[in-house]
Amino acid sequence: MHFKVEAIDSHSKARACSLSLAHGKVHTPVFMPVGTAGTVKSIDQQDLIHDVKAQIILGNTYHLMLRPGTEVLQKAGGLHGFMNWNKPILTDSGGYQVFSLSETRKITEDGVKFNSHIDGSKHILSPESAIDIQRIIGADIIMAFDECTPHPCTHHQARKSMELTHRWLTRCCIHFDSTEPLYGFEQVMFPIVQGSVYSDLRKESAQFIADLDRDGNAIGGLSVGEPAEAMYEMTELVSNILPHDKPRYLMGVGTPVNILESIALGVDMFDCVMPTRNARNGMLFTRNGIINIRNEKWKEDFSPIEAGGASFVDEYYSKAYLRHLFVSKEMLAARIATLHNLAFYLWLVTEARKQIIHGTFKEWKDKIVPELGRRI
Repeated sequence: MHFKVEAIDSHSKARACSLSLAHGKVHTPVFMPVGTAGTVKSIDQQDLIHDVKAQIILGNTYHLMLRPGTEVLQKAGGLHGFMNWNKPILTDSGGYQVFSLSETRKITEDGVKFNSHIDGSKHILSPESAIDIQRIIGADIIMAFDECTPHPCTHHQARKSMELTHRWLTRCCIHFDSTEPLYGFEQVMFPIVQGSVYSDLRKESAQFIADLDRDGNAIGGLSVGEPAEAMYEMTELVSNILPHDKPRYLMGVGTPVNILESIALGVDMFDCVMPTRNARNGMLFTRNGIINIRNEKWKEDFSPIEAGGASFVDEYYSKAYLRHLFVSKEMLAARIATLHNLAFYLWLVTEARKQIIHGTFKEWKDKIVPELGRRI
């Protein structure tokens, strides 16, 4: 893996970088569409390449290990071959999904025992097995196994969880370094900073992870219910500690405003289900604000979804038509809305990169942020 900082905004910590991986180069800031089970819901891989213009997508260890399972994936030559995607993939370790199964999982020093949400079957995820499964999936970037703390939690709970994450991380590093990729291309592993919203814990975790000198680093345990101000405070604190010459990935964030504010704090990589999940519910993100396309007000609005938008669907279909599709429960509604939202998110980070390179990011961000968050 090769990482290069190409430009830094003079009025913030925003930066434009390039990240060379086994399946291609990624230009940052970058948003990674979430393809949980080997698919970005309601669109296909050609959509991702040609309309969304995704550089890298995300897969999920927990879901893929359960279905289709590691045996199928290995026979397919990994997820790239299975889903016919020749660009980079990042997999999360499954830690967050296990965290969300609070009623059907048991955490021990060895790992996590849990029941499948599909059929109730019993499984174990450990630092070692999470690495092994991600080796089989064959992602370019794999994540260390961690425990994500809920919000709110006490300082004692956050410390206990962070220390467990650090012990698991040590095991992940040992196991990753003692195993080889399965398909003839390089994989890299990112550790994850934890510590909830406690500054002392975040500093300690960020320093622990910085000292490991891995290829890149992630910030986890945010966007789990804490106020946005706390998320930004923790992100800035951690970004100031993590190495300048490594990519920084803020996991599970977020809204267009969250992304731009976090870019300004020095974050390079983002993922979130929001643009796809909200699209399927009729929420569209645009440069002028947020649209609930189900609202009656759009019933006879025959103007484009977004004039000059980032996707071909923006000019091709009207708001009235898209509303009709949602009201009629037509499957095409989810496809059009998903294409729009993802293309908009990718436009947003691409435009942010251009502004950073031109030295105008801070001015541009401060102007566009109030528009992005308003309801139309």
